[in-house]
Amino acid sequence: MKPGAGACIETVGSAVTRCGLALIFPWFGAMKFTSYEASGIEQLVAHSPLVGWWPALLGLRGTSDMLGVFESATGVLLLAGLLVMSAIGGAMGVVTFLTTLSFCLTTPGVGELLAGGFPAISGDVGHFLLKDAALLGISIWLAGEALVATRFSPALGQGAGHFVRP
Repeated sequence: MKPGAGACIETVGSAVTRCGLALIFPWFGAMKFTSYEASGIEQLVAHSPLVGWWPALLGLRGTSDMLGVFESATGVLLLAGLLVMSAIGGAMGVVTFLTTLSFCLTTPGVGELLAGGFPAISGDVGHFLLKDAALLGISIWLAGEALVATRFSPALGQGAGHFVRP
């Protein structure tokens, strides 16, 4: 039986979604190795109870470098094609975006004071962080897709199989 147009579009959409997120992570990760990006995350990290202690332990540049490694690895794992690795990449994306979304609650300047404060968000920090709500959903979906696909691959064994659509 030939798949319908909807199934074809879904398959293409899934691949574009995975590749898109796998492009974003290494790109942002590579930026973390620059002083520009390290200074850009300073305000976000400094006010966070979750990660605010990282600069005291690693310095701001070390914190940024560590995030760069984590984000780059996330992108590589998402593209690995191995189901277990891809599920881990999706889970790493979930951790990333839950953390960055928490910055909405802790970073000064997210709420736009001229518009009455939160939930009105600023064009600078607020808009930058809000996109992570969609990226969180994509990460959850990709992790779930990898886990569900493991059920349909008889050759998977120890999680070494590739993506197989039902």
